[in-house]
Amino acid sequence: MRKIAIFNQKGGVGKTTTAVNLAAGLSRNSKKVLLVDLDPQGDISTTNSINAPYNLYHFVMEDANFSECITKLGKNLEIMHCDHKLAEVEQQIGKEKDSVKFIEKKFSQVNDYDYIILDCAPSWRLLNKNALEYASEVIIPVSTDVLGYASLEKTIKRIVEFNNLNHHTEFVSSILPTMFDRRIRVCDEILFKMKKEFSPLLVAEPIRANSKLKEAPKAKMSIFTYDKKSSGAEDYWKFTKLILENEHMYDLSIPQQQREKSMRDYFVSGKKRELMIVNNKVTFGFKFVANIKDSIKTHLLGSKKQGKIGNA
Repeated sequence: MRKIAIFNQKGGVGKTTTAVNLAAGLSRNSKKVLLVDLDPQGDISTTNSINAPYNLYHFVMEDANFSECITKLGKNLEIMHCDHKLAEVEQQIGKEKDSVKFIEKKFSQVNDYDYIILDCAPSWRLLNKNALEYASEVIIPVSTDVLGYASLEKTIKRIVEFNNLNHHTEFVSSILPTMFDRRIRVCDEILFKMKKEFSPLLVAEPIRANSKLKEAPKAKMSIFTYDKKSSGAEDYWKFTKLILENEHMYDLSIPQQQREKSMRDYFVSGKKRELMIVNNKVTFGFKFVANIKDSIKTHLLGSKKQGKIGNA
């Protein structure tokens, strides 16, 4: 089971859009997905048709039955929403001995999923620290502008500090450029800078600015349901494919030796995993990527001497 936190300290960069559409894309690829809203603003409940009588607050604070806190949106997709009451949780769990592990303990018995996607609020508060402690990896959506790039650097610095303080291994599995418009020069400049500083293998193909991505939440639909032919659907489908390609790196149910080999293959040897259909079955092959560096940048690794992803 992969547990992915969608996190950036900055608001307005497409976190909820990414969480919703990644969850929808994975569920359409026969993966069972739970989408958890950790933002007290409750954007996910606003943009989806929710019918669960209870929510995340009731589950973690009042021991409500898990099944009564989730809404089934499709064959493989379920949502645990929240509302403003979630803001009260921080004061209460802050009194706990291992406050940063509170969410992890509450979800310890939730195992019946291939993916758990955590939509985090734009802050560095206790709930987000709980999400990072529980998750095994982080996806960072980043708007392709100057302020977006600055927030990316700050967010990664926070994650590295968090790992060091809590002796935790949190992988940044993808940096996702959003709101990209090739007609705007600064978008191209920031995208180039991201790929130069953080490696083209870590920076995903950008999500282009698309009006359909803004319209879909109003219709309470994923972009795939709302307009499957839009550029937004095309881009999030590509990103979903990337996440599926990287399953062997970040799924903790896969033996550590195999995960480490996959990371070395991808980030060091330059083997880019490609999804293929062979005899009507999904499989993966390796495609070599030329001229990549032997390691990811220092602020992702903590050491220039490391040859693979470290405690990012």
